[in-house]
Amino acid sequence: MDGTLVDNMHFHARAWQTMLAENDLAIDGEEFLKKTAGKTNREIIPAYFPDATDEELLKLGDRKETLYREIFLPERKTVAGAVDFLTRSKELGIKMAVATAAPVANMEFILDGLDLRRFFTAITTAADVSNGKPDPEVFLISAEKLGVEPENCIVFEDAFNGFEAAHRAGIKSIGISTVNAPETLRALPSVIDAFPDFSALAPENLIERISGINLAAAK
Repeated sequence: MDGTLVDNMHFHARAWQTMLAENDLAIDGEEFLKKTAGKTNREIIPAYFPDATDEELLKLGDRKETLYREIFLPERKTVAGAVDFLTRSKELGIKMAVATAAPVANMEFILDGLDLRRFFTAITTAADVSNGKPDPEVFLISAEKLGVEPENCIVFEDAFNGFEAAHRAGIKSIGISTVNAPETLRALPSVIDAFPDFSALAPENLIERISGINLAAAK
């Protein structure tokens, strides 16, 4: 969801910087993104607040996410071509899931705020997993919810941790280069290709390229 359906990762970085600065901590936003994208707040925050209680950690996470939603709201929109891609995929009968490390409130902020929930058969968030990416759990759970074997899935990702999670799950990936350069993503294991957005992507072409299945002929 984050960094693929919406180009919002730099807004997350700004929110982290602000929340940490409020607590007299400083980070490099870009480096922070590369290291933590795909991880859950309960995995990230204790590294910076090792003595915080569970209640304090929750409050810190809520503060960061509130900041993120406030600063991204005026810019909230889908990545170019995403809605057309999702629409065509649904017309073809392709089962789709959102597999995100985001908390439920952020999922609702994006999927409901942009009317995207209608495209998805299943949604998995940070509330459903014990471990964030690069652990493959979120993708394996999502595949199970869809009733599809992992090897018959395609993951769309933007972050290194996400690509590693997909690779560990035995799933091929398509990169959306909202954060990292396409050529960098193409060099990663199990990544088939990378694009700046969905404008040049057609689901039937991707499926034929990856699996050899011609959907038009199949129908």
